[in-house]
Amino acid sequence: MAETTSDPPKQYVQSHAAHAFVQDLLTHHGVKPENATIIAKCLVSADLRGVDTHGINRLPSYLARVRAGVLNAQAEPTLSQLTPVVAQVDGHNGFGFLAAHMGMHSAVAMAREFGIGMVSIKHSNHFGMSAWVVQQALDEGGMMSLVFTNSSPALPVWGGREKLMGVSPIACGAPGGEGQMPFILDMAPSVAARGKIYKALRRGEKIPGDWALDQDGQRTEDPAQALKGVMLPMGGPKGSALAIMMDVFSGVLSGSEFAGGVTNPYDPSKPADVGHFLIAIKPDLFMDLKEFKERMQYLHEKVVGCERMAGVDRIYFPGELEQLCQVEREKTGIPYVEAEIQALNKEAELVGSQRIQSVSSK
Repeated sequence: MAETTSDPPKQYVQSHAAHAFVQDLLTHHGVKPENATIIAKCLVSADLRGVDTHGINRLPSYLARVRAGVLNAQAEPTLSQLTPVVAQVDGHNGFGFLAAHMGMHSAVAMAREFGIGMVSIKHSNHFGMSAWVVQQALDEGGMMSLVFTNSSPALPVWGGREKLMGVSPIACGAPGGEGQMPFILDMAPSVAARGKIYKALRRGEKIPGDWALDQDGQRTEDPAQALKGVMLPMGGPKGSALAIMMDVFSGVLSGSEFAGGVTNPYDPSKPADVGHFLIAIKPDLFMDLKEFKERMQYLHEKVVGCERMAGVDRIYFPGELEQLCQVEREKTGIPYVEAEIQALNKEAELVGSQRIQSVSSK
């Protein structure tokens, strides 16, 4: 693999232009306009937050699955109310964004009335960045939330060498204090998200040597070789156990695939059958909201204001870096490399939808 000596030049796209591009492209593939709006918002929000691995560059892989008939672009999720605080969503092999959006909307509604809402989701697909589901809980009801999903095998269990567990993110959130950004945690149980490997491959970049093993079990900086091998769990057995936990709550409990059965979102051979698990919680269950926010404000101040280790200029609250990135990208636009722009416009040309428009390059 050729080494890169500098970052490739970027083209900047305003978020509203990216949103319009995604919505038009999806509707040309049979997605209802209101559903295309939801999906576009979720994908663009990932790019705004700097989670480029889960943004609009995922579209070619999603649409390849649509064309192969293993993802139903016209499917509508359905909800079954099981108890006053428990529901299940069947994604019917449609876009995971739609199933998760319906699920969190239901969880928030239950939590608003009963204090907590829990939703299991089956027969779904990849839903991108988990943080958008957390943000939905915050936006719709100021709710705390837990967001789990399982995913296709990429990690070995600790002590193993085969791909068995997914790089399945665990996410949660809570409202912040007055005038503060909320607490949003979105992390994978691997050293790095697998999407970062695909991003490096797409951009012709190397990866750090502690991210993955090649198919011979050797550490590698080549993303192509890493994708033939396995990702490495963070913290050894701890990351492995977290990945298993995500499979229990998202796969086993929901009735979706598990134990290595979820299909890779880049594999157009068969349905993915992903499972999700969502919880929304009223933050003022045990105290009034004013006191809760004051306590969150105190926690924030203690975290960011604690004594720093050598070489550290600033300590960030979970989710703060991504939220600061969003503020910046809403001004400057979202950066993409030329290869990414070309891949997206190739998708547009296939169906005659609008091309993505950049505003500047550097």
